[in-house]
Parts: sequence; structure tokens; C-alpha cells
Amino acid sequence: MALAPERRLSGVTGGRPTTPRRIWSAWRLRWKRRRILWRCLRADRDLTPLSDRTAAIRTGDILCFATVRNEMLRLPQFLDHYRQLGVTAFLIVDNASTDGTDDMLRGQPDVSVWRARGSYRKARFGMDWLGALLFRHGHGHWCVTVDADELLVYPDWNRRPLSRLTAHLDAARRPAMGAMMLDLYPRGPLGQTDAPPGAVLSDRLSWFDAGPYRCRAVPPRRNRILHGGVRERVFFADDPERGPTLNKLPLVRWNRRYAYVNSTHSLLPPRLNDQYDGPGDPRLSGILLHGKFLSDSPARAVEELHRAQHFIDPAGYAAYHEAIGQAPVLWHDRSVRYHGWRQMLDLGLMGAGDWLSSEG
Repeated sequence: MALAPERRLSGVTGGRPTTPRRIWSAWRLRWKRRRILWRCLRADRDLTPLSDRTAAIRTGDILCFATVRNEMLRLPQFLDHYRQLGVTAFLIVDNASTDGTDDMLRGQPDVSVWRARGSYRKARFGMDWLGALLFRHGHGHWCVTVDADELLVYPDWNRRPLSRLTAHLDAARRPAMGAMMLDLYPRGPLGQTDAPPGAVLSDRLSWFDAGPYRCRAVPPRRNRILHGGVRERVFFADDPERGPTLNKLPLVRWNRRYAYVNSTHSLLPPRLNDQYDGPGDPRLSGILLHGKFLSDSPARAVEELHRAQHFIDPAGYAAYHEAIGQAPVLWHDRSVRYHGWRQMLDLGLMGAGDWLSSEG
């Protein structure tokens, strides 16, 4: 596949008068984006289709993209949740699962699945593989790009499907909607849950940290970095800047010129990163309920110590995985029980804009 030629850089960058430094920065970012897109196109060769149902995709369909590995514990609710929201086709990369994930996905009538046996880390943590699929199939569609342990919710999500949400975003000329990843955890030690398998995620993992959170913009990409929450409190208290980045842009009206840079935390072109400023942003946004700490989390952390696939500097995060593997208690006396989307609005963890007062 060839990349279409791009328009020449205009005399205005990001709505601001140009200077030589800004022109140079804009060119650097453009070439960074093109390099990422070329990586994605090359990564397409690493994908082997196991079941390809993309011929059934129609104009206006909302698509969901994910990379998975050994996610049988999470996939049933993942698929049910996004089907309930109105996703009509799933495009999933399986990175050599050994627990039957690939066979289960092949049996789903609305799922296309590809196998990628290469290094998750070398594929930019799966984003090169997903970038190839987004380039090939996502152009012009609203696309949800998430991990298997992330369930997107937004104001009134259980009554208003994604088709109404995306129509609202289109009317507001917003090409993307941001979300905060909210780590849910149990009352007791990791490895235990508050409800049995089969219960919804927020019953199995009922608790979260309501704050503090802090968000900053980083030039020149204008990407946001949102820190805070339970993992920082428990695992990175001595070096909070090494804690996980919690802001994401999971819902985007995709264009083949777009490129995710760092997981779904940031995008190019830079203007897309201006769509979300973290907690306190009054504009319509979402929450990604994060199911990392289900009952398999200690065992997965021990496995990750050996695989070393989830961080740029795996050795630097060995202590983090070791700590999770010891099944600590994350709950403390300021933990808050999750009650739903209205609670998220009341706490300022997501915004509604004029969404609730509109017809959607």
C-alpha cells in the first residue's frame, strides 16, 4: 500500500503564526508520523489471517481494534460490552495465545482475527499491527482501539449507543474523544475478587482511587500525560513520574493519515491530542474501566518478568511486576466503591459537555 502525497505545510501551524523553530518542529512531527505509518504498513506482513470477515464491514459501522494474548478471562465481557455499545465488527490481533483465545475468537461471527507471532515489544507494544489494520480497514469509520482489559463507558452509555455518541461528536466537529483509564481493584489481596467469574467487571473489582490525578501537556506533540491513582500510590510512590500514563484517546474517526504514537495515549497529527485534558475537562469524555487486577494478575505479572514485553525498559520495571506477583492489598481507607457513570461525573473524572442536554 502506498501513502498518498500530503499537502505542503501552510504558513500557519496549529493556528499560530509560524517561526523557523515551529516550521522545523512541524516537519519533524510530519516525518515521525510518516515513519510510524511505514512501520505499520511493513507490520502488515507479520499478520496471518485466522478468520477475516472484513468484507462484511459497511459504511457507518463502528469498529473495535485490539491486540490480545491469553485473555479468555476477559474476552466474554469485553465482546458483550462493546456489542452492547453498538460495535458491529471487531478486528483483533492474537499474539500467540496458548489458552484458547484464538479459537474462541474464530468462532465469533462479528470478529476478524489475525495471528502475530512476533515480538509485542518490537511491534511498538502491538500498535504497529493495529496500525496496519486501522490503515487498511478503519479509514472513515469511528474506531474504538482498546486493550482487552479496558471497557469504555461515557455519560448515559447504557441508554445511548456509540452511534448516537459519534453523531454528537461529528456535529461538534470533534474527531476524537478522550478517556481516563480507571484502575479497579478488589477489597482483598490481588488474586481475589469481590464477586465470582461471570459477574460484571465493576462487581468483581469494586474499588478505585478518586484522586489525586494531575495532567500536563508536553510540546511539541501536545500529548497529555495523566498520572496518579492506585498504581502510583502503591508501586511508584518514590518515583511518581515513572507511574503509568492514564489518559487515552480510544475513540477516533479514523483517517489513514493518523498514527498512534505511544499506545493509545497520544496521536499524530498533534491537534488530535488537544481533544482531552484529563479530569476536570468539561468536554464530553469517557472512562476506561481497567480490569488489570482480576484474579490472574499475580500470575501474569510473574510471567511478564520473564517475557519482558510491556515496557521500553523492562528491567527498570522488574520491581513493579515482582510486587504485583506478591498479591498485595491495594485497598486503603480512602478507596471509593464504583457506582457508575454519574459518580464519575460528580467526581470530575469525566465530562459531559452538552451531551446530556442534547438528543444525542
